[in-house]
Amino acid sequence: MQANNSGISMLFETSWEVCNKVGGIYTVLSTKAKELHKEFGDRLVFIGPDIWTDENPSPVFIERKTLLKNASSKLNLPLGIKIRVGRWNIPGSPAVVLVKFHGVFAVLNDFYGDIWKCFGVDSLHAYGDYDESCAFGIASAIVIDAICTHMKADPSGVVAHFDEWTTGMGLLQLKRMRPDAATVFTTHATSIGRSICGNGKPLYDYFTGYDGDQMARELNMESKHSLEKRAAAEADCFTTVSDVTARECRQLLGISPAVVTPNGFEPNFVPGDKACKIQREKGRTRLLEIASALSGRRWNDDSFIMATSGRNEYRNKGIDLYLDAVDRLRHENPARDILALVLVPAWVSEPSGDLMFALNGNLESLPQPGWTTHRLNNEDTDPVSCRLRRMEAEEGSGKVKAIFIPCYLDGHDGIVNISYYDLLPALDLTVFPSYYEPWGYTPLESIAFGVPTVSSDKAGFGQWVLSNFGSGSSSGVDVIARTDSNYHEDVDLLAGIMRRHAEMKPEETVALRNAALQTSKSADWKFFIEKYYEAYTIALSARDKRESLDKHENNK
Repeated sequence: MQANNSGISMLFETSWEVCNKVGGIYTVLSTKAKELHKEFGDRLVFIGPDIWTDENPSPVFIERKTLLKNASSKLNLPLGIKIRVGRWNIPGSPAVVLVKFHGVFAVLNDFYGDIWKCFGVDSLHAYGDYDESCAFGIASAIVIDAICTHMKADPSGVVAHFDEWTTGMGLLQLKRMRPDAATVFTTHATSIGRSICGNGKPLYDYFTGYDGDQMARELNMESKHSLEKRAAAEADCFTTVSDVTARECRQLLGISPAVVTPNGFEPNFVPGDKACKIQREKGRTRLLEIASALSGRRWNDDSFIMATSGRNEYRNKGIDLYLDAVDRLRHENPARDILALVLVPAWVSEPSGDLMFALNGNLESLPQPGWTTHRLNNEDTDPVSCRLRRMEAEEGSGKVKAIFIPCYLDGHDGIVNISYYDLLPALDLTVFPSYYEPWGYTPLESIAFGVPTVSSDKAGFGQWVLSNFGSGSSSGVDVIARTDSNYHEDVDLLAGIMRRHAEMKPEETVALRNAALQTSKSADWKFFIEKYYEAYTIALSARDKRESLDKHENNK
């Protein structure tokens, strides 16, 4: 379908992760913004939660009070809703509105009742982050409606895009307030699919036997599932990010996405060759200093450094498989020192005092525990900590060391003090053998930096690689097959991949890095953004059909 965006008067995109780095959706939005802004300019407005304070300001929000015709001071908003308008400090510098939504809490039950009457969404079984997400969604809908009026936007050209179940209530509320707006809803992972996997249930062997509604009742996910399912059904265009999640939507939500919108990457995030070389040397120096301090011996410059990263979902993200494969290497005698990192945020208490003491040249005693850079509030129950503690207690080769860096790498963690993107060039391999992964941004980020990676066929990214390039040296991406019954075979396979990479000759490594870079170029947003334009066109067409039917019914 050839997209025509000239008729779009305003394009809104609402997400909990606008100017708020929580997970992969932040990367989706922040990397595609440049292409969208190039097309729409300030007709594009991102809507995010204003959860920031003077003591803890957003590091990427730049306030600009005159934007959107002084909307921050001109809008008369109800329920104590307040907004700040500015620029998102990312490539493209799009307009952004941060919404202070806490006044909605006082009347949230009234909204729940109205949404139940209009759409049948069950909010009775809500808990956790449901109320906060819905309050933000409702406030965002009110703000979008007010901005459209304030800007005198052509009603026939308003498109409002909502990401994930956390904004589903906003889509439904906007449909009540401004039914002439065309709506798009994207699920980046179904709430019930993620919950099935997170609870240790086999998703794939019994996939066609799962009923989403029944599983929502069993797993106490009724409200989130009900909201997500209704938002998907009521949206003028329902999308998801990969064929993996499209299949999941059909089975668990009973709704087929109208279009799949794969996730691309913005090459401006990647430094030039000279800067990349400097970052690699700086990052490796720091990581090897940390490894030396934790292990009590010097780690050589030619050590092989690999890592996994992303959300702290031990099984879903394949962290269990990664660590078991590393443990397999510990029972061998590799020809090269291997440093295996887990760069996964956890419940951090503070930087390790023992490690800070050792890094300052005080090497009289080894830091305890000797496998983490930061102390956790829940070291006895965190699954990564528990696995590393067992590994440390067992005999194994001292040439393989696993280290947990359990914090967001923002450059200010107190130990590493290097941001994630600046640390990526230091790595020789990244490993993301996910059991459940709707897309998989972390391996895409890796190859964009020229770092070979491992993905799985249960990740949208892994399937994209298999379909377009193939696994292995041709793409710089090894894609392993995950099922519910081949875990131990995959441990052997992954350990072999790690060993192969560690033993590569320098010229083989260079060739593999170049292959990874070439693969990443095909995932540039300039190629993938067309799918979003297709979604907007579908939404506008569906809205026109709705309005035509409504007029026909009213004229009877």
